Amino acid sequence: MLLWIILAVVAAAAVYAIVIFNSLVRTRQVANEAWSGIDVQLKRRSELVPNLVETVKGYAAHERGVLDEVTQLRGAARAVPEGDVAARAQAEGALSGALGRLFALSENYPDLKANANFLALQQQLSDLENELQMARRYYNGTVRNLNVLVQSFPSNLIAGALGFSVRDFFELSDAGERNAPQVNLASR
Repeated sequence: MLLWIILAVVAAAAVYAIVIFNSLVRTRQVANEAWSGIDVQLKRRSELVPNLVETVKGYAAHERGVLDEVTQLRGAARAVPEGDVAARAQAEGALSGALGRLFALSENYPDLKANANFLALQQQLSDLENELQMARRYYNGTVRNLNVLVQSFPSNLIAGALGFSVRDFFELSDAGERNAPQVNLASR
């Protein structure tokens, strides 16, 4: 009788461990999928930047510093190693700030503000920023769920033993960078 009780307890513990493991794997995969959503939006934004810079160059060629900064920060954001969420957030935040300065610069050039190509690029960037914000919220929610599983008892015992770890949230470190670039569509 005692042997059956011991076997039942061991079997229940094994089933519970399997359930926790599967929950950890499922949550990690959802976080991976959520990160790919952010990555897609960041790549789309990165591909939009050269067109934006070229359009502005035609009207504000002597504003070289801002244009060079946007180009340099775009390259820095693309160079961040895959999976380094904190560094990617910092680089993308700096790029957002530079894009904001680029759009502020356009206020000095009425012809640029009226350019159909520039207005279309502004609209595309505005749409991308909205998509990126939604993707960021989704990713951070999935990371929160994964981190809770990895850090709470008893799943932390299995998570630690099987190499699961907490993930970084995709956050912008500077409060000024938390704002999306200001895109003024009122000049249409």
